[in-house]
Amino acid sequence: MPLGQRAGDKSDSRYCGVETEFDDDMPQVLASNISGGFDFVVAPLMDPTYRPSLVKSDGSSASVLPFAGSDLILSPSQWSSHVVGKISSWIDLDSEDEVLRIDSEIALKQEIAWASHLSLQACLLPPPRGTSCGNYARCVNQILQGLNNMQLWLRVPLEKPDDDAMDASPNHLSGDSWEWWNSFRLLCEHHSQLSIALDILSSLPSANSLGRWFGEPVRAAIVHTNTFLTNARGYPCLSKRHQRLITGFFNHSIQIVISGKLLHSITMGISELAANHAENDVEGIHRHPLRSYLDYVGYLYQRMDPLPEQERFELGYRDFLQSPLQPLMDNLEAQTYETFEKDTVKYIQYQRAVCKALLDRVPDEKASSVTTVLMVVGAGRGPLVRASLQAAEETGRRLKVYAVEKNPNAVVTLHSLVKLEGWENIVTIISSDMRCWDAPEKADILVSELLGSFGDNELSPECLDGAQRFLKQDGISIPSSYTSFIQPVTASKLYNDVKSHKDLVHFETAYVVKLHSVARLAPSQPVFTFTHPNYSTNKNNQRYKKLRFEIPADTGSAMVHGLAGYFDATLYKDVHLGIEPTLATPNMFSWFAIFFPLRTPVCVQPGSPLDVHFWRCCGSSKVWYEWCITSPCQSPINNSNGRSYWVGL
Repeated sequence: MPLGQRAGDKSDSRYCGVETEFDDDMPQVLASNISGGFDFVVAPLMDPTYRPSLVKSDGSSASVLPFAGSDLILSPSQWSSHVVGKISSWIDLDSEDEVLRIDSEIALKQEIAWASHLSLQACLLPPPRGTSCGNYARCVNQILQGLNNMQLWLRVPLEKPDDDAMDASPNHLSGDSWEWWNSFRLLCEHHSQLSIALDILSSLPSANSLGRWFGEPVRAAIVHTNTFLTNARGYPCLSKRHQRLITGFFNHSIQIVISGKLLHSITMGISELAANHAENDVEGIHRHPLRSYLDYVGYLYQRMDPLPEQERFELGYRDFLQSPLQPLMDNLEAQTYETFEKDTVKYIQYQRAVCKALLDRVPDEKASSVTTVLMVVGAGRGPLVRASLQAAEETGRRLKVYAVEKNPNAVVTLHSLVKLEGWENIVTIISSDMRCWDAPEKADILVSELLGSFGDNELSPECLDGAQRFLKQDGISIPSSYTSFIQPVTASKLYNDVKSHKDLVHFETAYVVKLHSVARLAPSQPVFTFTHPNYSTNKNNQRYKKLRFEIPADTGSAMVHGLAGYFDATLYKDVHLGIEPTLATPNMFSWFAIFFPLRTPVCVQPGSPLDVHFWRCCGSSKVWYEWCITSPCQSPINNSNGRSYWVGL
């Protein structure tokens, strides 16, 4: 049964599994664990004493593979929904012992083939034995080429030796286990069906080191019973750091698996014993020995806050690549307008900005005699017109509004809105491209919402430069400036989604995406800033910036799959809006981040800087970006001459 109910959460992290030993009575294994409260088992499929080299090859029944029962002992839905196959832990495909190595290769392929026959959703592979895992990775990669939809979970202990986290356990090899994973997945070409099951140990690496894993394809976290502490009443509990980590797993659809033996002898009072005895003996079912660990994991899940309404709205967009809008080339559809118009936070900020501009523009003593000319350029279906008129009403200022919109379909809605609201004497609708329109008079205030996820990527600079000719010399532009930002990220899912297209064009395209399963490796840095109005004599919207990112030393090595882009805009004076993580406007959903992929991911070693070059290029009919890495290694320049991705003028 699920760990609990959390409003808005339909992810796999609601389900908790348990790791079991080999038992050829699989129905009993499954029944006892499911009745004990677990949702699935991670169970060996093959007798651990089996070695291919010891099997007689005389055609007798002895050559039948010693699997845990036939496929008929469970129903197909039980196999696929409640069993994760555990590949034999003795397997060592990089052993110097040739017999063991060959046995390992045969057994691995036999067990995966059997799991695939059973239609299991996943199999747990034993951990690589350090970074020298070439033959193991080769065999797994061969299997992946012909695999159905089954996932292979590579077991990786969560350890990285550093000053604040040294695991003295002799059972684990020294070194940063992320390096083991990275070696393995590079050899397997970032295959999308290869993922991770993290072994959670009693000590944890630094927060920065842990953060790397949230950008990797982690599917499960195996928590050992010896990782749990004991509270005053003898019950298992976890340290504060472990609690935060488990909560992070829940938020990233990572399933928890309990592993190990009962290590906590729980002392109960007489009333608790009576209640527990009654619970245990219902229909003769005994309490699962690991139930107290499951209950604690359930407690951590249930105490999480419900998903906020905005996050529920965004769930379907998480890590989903979308092509950016082409607002100058294409006319937006009604559904797109409607989505943006629901973002009340954005329009509240615009209304605040217009209020301040009107108060600065017209003193109180002239409020009834001076009419301010305000132009909304790119008026859409009218939300900025409404926000501006509400600002005029709030400040007691008189307003004359020109609503300029190039989309003839949106103009129809604008006319209907003006008539419905009775704004005919205040609002003049202009059906024209702002770059071509000849205004009958100059504006005091120019209002626009032409910003893209990267600030200037929907050609706000070009549009507002063109519209500036009908702004008074001392006129106000809202927004008055905006700055783009980038930061390096680990984003395994996004990288694989781009790679699945198998062409250069998709690797040289920027995508709008609600970033979720990513690791932000260093603080973002500003890239390009545009200010309006721009009265410089030689206007040039081409830009170039070189940035150096320092990834914190305690992170360890990390893989950069691409660059996440954001913006922050000053609407007027101290009124701003944006999506840069440290400055983001709360509860605003009009913009997701933008993602610039790298054709070949870059591995950054501790202490090594990441040098990024970024260009904004302008041609006669298009604007495009180019980007590359020059340290710690050289990458090709992406999107040279806008060959793959551009924004049309």
